[in-house]
Amino acid sequence: MLIILIAGGAFCLVRSTQCAGSSLLESGQNLGVAVAITAGSAASNALTGAESSEGLTGNGKDYCGVQQRTVSGTLCLDWADSGNTFESSNDPCNSGTGTSNLTRNYCRNPYQANTIWCYTVESTENVSKWELCAPIGVITPECQRGYAVEGQTARDVLKVCGYIVWVLAVLWIILVICMHSRIALAVAINKVAAVFIVEQPFILLLPIIQSVVSLVWIVAWTLCGTFLVSQVPDSYTPKEAYATYEEAFGNETVAGKCTDKWPTGFVWKDDDCGSVIDPKCWKCAPPRYVVGPHDMRFVYSFFSLLWNNALIIAFGQFIIAGAVAIWFFTPRAQGKRSVATVSRSTYWAFRYHFGSLAFGAFIIALVQFIRYCMKYLEKQAQAQKNYVMVIVMKVTQCCIYCFEKCLKFLNKNAYIQMALLGTNFCTSAKNAFMLIGRNFLRFGAIAMLGWITQWIGFLFITAATAVIGYFILQATYPEANPVAPVIVYVCVGYMVGMLYMNVFGLAVDTCLQCFIAVEEMGGEPEDNSEKFVPNALTNFVKQ
Repeated sequence: MLIILIAGGAFCLVRSTQCAGSSLLESGQNLGVAVAITAGSAASNALTGAESSEGLTGNGKDYCGVQQRTVSGTLCLDWADSGNTFESSNDPCNSGTGTSNLTRNYCRNPYQANTIWCYTVESTENVSKWELCAPIGVITPECQRGYAVEGQTARDVLKVCGYIVWVLAVLWIILVICMHSRIALAVAINKVAAVFIVEQPFILLLPIIQSVVSLVWIVAWTLCGTFLVSQVPDSYTPKEAYATYEEAFGNETVAGKCTDKWPTGFVWKDDDCGSVIDPKCWKCAPPRYVVGPHDMRFVYSFFSLLWNNALIIAFGQFIIAGAVAIWFFTPRAQGKRSVATVSRSTYWAFRYHFGSLAFGAFIIALVQFIRYCMKYLEKQAQAQKNYVMVIVMKVTQCCIYCFEKCLKFLNKNAYIQMALLGTNFCTSAKNAFMLIGRNFLRFGAIAMLGWITQWIGFLFITAATAVIGYFILQATYPEANPVAPVIVYVCVGYMVGMLYMNVFGLAVDTCLQCFIAVEEMGGEPEDNSEKFVPNALTNFVKQ
């Protein structure tokens, strides 16, 4: 994050000073060199007490400063070693008469150039290389050919944005320093979660089983759902005929008689228009499917889909949390690796907490169902050309979605509390809420570090799968086109990465609550044979 903020601020500042025709990298190098030279000169003058005038007017004919480097940072060559001599009138800093070799290797403008310059140390006996200079203290010299970003206002906005981003970087550093102990705890928690997965590798099979069960359930529901939605009532579509296509289909602002509700059908023209005096040829055709409150069978079926999906997720979360809790509190002397955590946690879920998990899943499904109802109303408003109501429904869905995410977070922590304490859902949800309130800084540090760790792990797994698969394919079938197989490898890596990192993330959350439980219990037992806290957390428990 710090690197991103620093790079973002530097990009804005460099972009605000980038000259037309110069690359972003070249402009950044020149800006960095100017800053470094200015800082070095200021430090040197502060130590020696020396002062120099860096005044420059016009093309720099009168410059008498001590700049010794070009805009690219190259050291200037002493004028005496350049092999050229200049009239004293071309050296404004020369106090003598006759010819002058100018002053040491300081930048000057003995000819009528655009600004001060010097020969560089890269010059040879046969070839003289020269570059332009800028006075010390001039960080962003004026671009003679204009700027890459046109408009002073736009450049000022970029410059201000760069400074703001750098201020955020400083605040980030201060935050990290202030929270270093919590960040250290977060790192230890992540280590413990990784050790758990290494010692209990069968936990990685759980997401696969969940996916298979969910797939079977969704396929079965889809078969039933398609049967229900395909039954379009005969009264759904108007039977009347209309005189014009616009009356039947509508336009951009007015809904037609055939398209004023969703799902919408289509309009067709009948060759038999009836009366010749008042022909009405346009008729309505029914849609291929219908969803809505007119068929409560589909409503109940759709809610069951949401409920069962939430229940499958709840079981997975509880089983992982229970397995982590069993492993965490198993004494180290007994051997954590040998404990059958997954089977015991699964037994707890079905034997003691089925009702609590179903109730938690019901709450999630209910909120999701309300959100989908708002989506249905949005579609109806869109069919009726009521764009204000469409916006209202979209905003409502966004608010409900945010509320749903909060509930999912609370439910996840409630399931962890259920696995730790064996309480019912409502008590566990209350305990989880109070626990988060008492330790919100710890949860925040864990969430921040966990998010970064999960994304790094996810990207690494996806990339590693694709790269290894590519090399295996090249070694096995070198003549094969690798594009399609690599796409498959990326998809497989994506799914594996998501499944693995979801398990890892829940293990991190559970380890944190286990650690807090140990703290609130006053630490682990004094007897070495009963000590259970994983090695990565022992120092934090002693504190």
